[in-house]
Amino acid sequence: MKLITADYIYTPQGFKENYAIAFDETIIAVDSLKLIMEQFPDATLHYGGEFSILYPGFINTHVHLEFSANTTSLQYGNFMEWLDCVIEKRNDLLGQCDNQLMENKINEMLSSGITTFGAISSFGAELEVCATSPQRVVFFNELIGSNPAYVDTLYGDFLERLKSSQNRKPHEKITPAIAIHSPYSVHPIVLKKAIGLAKEHRLLLSAHFLESQAEREWLESGSGDFKPFFEKFFKTSFPVTTINEFLGAFENHQTHFTHCVQATQNELQYLSHHGHSIAHCPRSNRLLGCGRLEIERVERLEIPFCIATDGLSSNYSLSLFDEMRATLMIHDTQPLQSLATSLIQSVTSTAADVFGLNIGKIEAGKEADFVMIRLPNAPISLSDIPLQTILHTKKVCEVYIGGQKIIASPTF
Repeated sequence: MKLITADYIYTPQGFKENYAIAFDETIIAVDSLKLIMEQFPDATLHYGGEFSILYPGFINTHVHLEFSANTTSLQYGNFMEWLDCVIEKRNDLLGQCDNQLMENKINEMLSSGITTFGAISSFGAELEVCATSPQRVVFFNELIGSNPAYVDTLYGDFLERLKSSQNRKPHEKITPAIAIHSPYSVHPIVLKKAIGLAKEHRLLLSAHFLESQAEREWLESGSGDFKPFFEKFFKTSFPVTTINEFLGAFENHQTHFTHCVQATQNELQYLSHHGHSIAHCPRSNRLLGCGRLEIERVERLEIPFCIATDGLSSNYSLSLFDEMRATLMIHDTQPLQSLATSLIQSVTSTAADVFGLNIGKIEAGKEADFVMIRLPNAPISLSDIPLQTILHTKKVCEVYIGGQKIIASPTF
């Protein structure tokens, strides 16, 4: 049995002062420091230090590790120019992305408080690294392939990768899952097969959806910037599905849709009605010239959303603190304090609910995954803590996963 306390603890009831946690692998009790000490008089108490805040471990629901070698190799500013560049540079970047590099990026996520992440895997190359990482990993095996001549081969490869992730040992903390690349890149026949697998095995589902205006034009009319792209690389002039057909395939299985920047009000209403959620990657959207997800509409429709980093093919770090700071600036019409509060919730309890994992909250019975941060000075009020946390935190001081302390390093 271990005890931990901080100046402020983030609980489902808000920030608590003079509180403590009793835990082993799971959280045993959360109560006032006085009562916890009386209940567990023989346990050792650890204090996080002056201006400390204890949060649940942060959750990055959408990250690509396979392109972690990219820094300046890809063209930003326009989605189609970026995509052309990805096709051109793909083999070089994949060749440079060895296990050591991916392990370094996973450790960078850990140092910024990410105790769980959703790895979107196109080739399965990062499975071994994810299996040995200290974090919990939802491993999304990605399905891609729209050309009828190749879909059977690609689907067979997808099944092999999925099987490999399903055969991991429990201590590796891998949760197998399925990702659908996008409506423009997956043939509806194999899409239905994959969703059927997800239903049969109760696997989490993720899908990129309406990231760019070019995608919308292609799916609606077979025109726009995607037309020459598909003619050049895939020898086709017609999309394999429509927006409504694609969405309809997910009707009876809750799915975590990524981006949704170009989704209409009706399409967002559909997501809301069917219990889907959204991974919002604002820095990626900005760098690829895709526009801004109107999270005010998402919130009005009560669609759960999570802030996520995407991968380093369209970002410059995998830090959720960097991502949340950018979100504060991009969504400049939102009230600052309430937006900051929503962002903290989006990477803790909301993300845990999306993943269906027993984490994301500091309350009895949850897994003992939490992180300690320290502010440079005392906040002026409890309601100001989320904003000051986002503004002033680059690295966390301590990380606990399953009750075990993983790192302890100075914040400043």
